[in-house]
Amino acid sequence: MVGIGMGIANVAVAGSENLHISKAWVPATDGTGVDVPLLMTVKNDAAEPDALIRVRCPFANFAEKHIVDRGEGAPAMRAIPSIPIPASTTTELKPNGHHVMLLQTRQKLSDGETLTCAVVFQKAGSLETEVRVIPSP
Repeated sequence: MVGIGMGIANVAVAGSENLHISKAWVPATDGTGVDVPLLMTVKNDAAEPDALIRVRCPFANFAEKHIVDRGEGAPAMRAIPSIPIPASTTTELKPNGHHVMLLQTRQKLSDGETLTCAVVFQKAGSLETEVRVIPSP
């Protein structure tokens, strides 16, 4: 996916003292029951690493953490128990790397809508995060 639009820059940043989430977004959908990626940027200002361990979004039934496995053959998504957030770095969750898949959406996701999810980290705890819906790329 190339370019996520200027509208995302205006979404509020969720954060704890050392961990900050920005540019959280999902693509718009035409209906319900679909799976969509939740993408975001996580900045860890702490000297210690953390890990994203859970995401709860009221507009989806389930959430899985994924990595894109580039082993033999075509790239494939693989579920993982957590997403590492290294110390003193910025981690971008993106479709071709680490990301969260929201499974079985409960509602249509309309362009421009803003929703809230709880992103849970092993050390930083739960951060309420605004998620922007943007047009499907």
